[in-house]
Amino acid sequence: MTVRVLKAEGRAATPWKNGGGLTREIAAAPEGADMADFAWRVSLADVARGGPFSRFEEVDRVITLVEGPGMVLTVDGTPHPVAEPYVPFAFPGDADTDCRLLGGPLVDFNVMTRRGRATARVEIVRGRVALPAPPAAPVLLVVVLEGSAALEGAGTRLGRLDAALCTGAHDEVLEVEGVAALVAFSGTAAEV
Repeated sequence: MTVRVLKAEGRAATPWKNGGGLTREIAAAPEGADMADFAWRVSLADVARGGPFSRFEEVDRVITLVEGPGMVLTVDGTPHPVAEPYVPFAFPGDADTDCRLLGGPLVDFNVMTRRGRATARVEIVRGRVALPAPPAAPVLLVVVLEGSAALEGAGTRLGRLDAALCTGAHDEVLEVEGVAALVAFSGTAAEV
């Protein structure tokens, strides 16, 4: 297995177009891709206020509350509470989406995949977890949302909001002391 550790410290914060928050990219494929040509992109966002979400044509999104009181996302006119931490919510990135905060700023975990190029399965894990092996998941991203985690076979230790990008996982075990997101990417352009 190849593991690339992506430390939380030093991630650049980029303001949103609408000024409602900041985003910090964790990883994307292909590496260095901008917002118009990524196959997949994973980030953490500091949401300071409600408002419309940016549209991403032909993109699917999964958003997960990490910190704060939560929000209500209205997707194509239907409200969806996202108020319980660590419960992923999937929606189309090209839908009309508006956000109303439920009492103050929050932090969310965001996974975006471009249709026809990549898909993602987001799983929230705790405790001891066997990582899926290729070909089911050629690329895995582990992000520690709370506490810490270790990839036992690789001897890799991760702190809060650190990530590990793994390719070729086989019989690997993730030991989570807290909460982590395990994102399995597949598709024609899933690899980094």
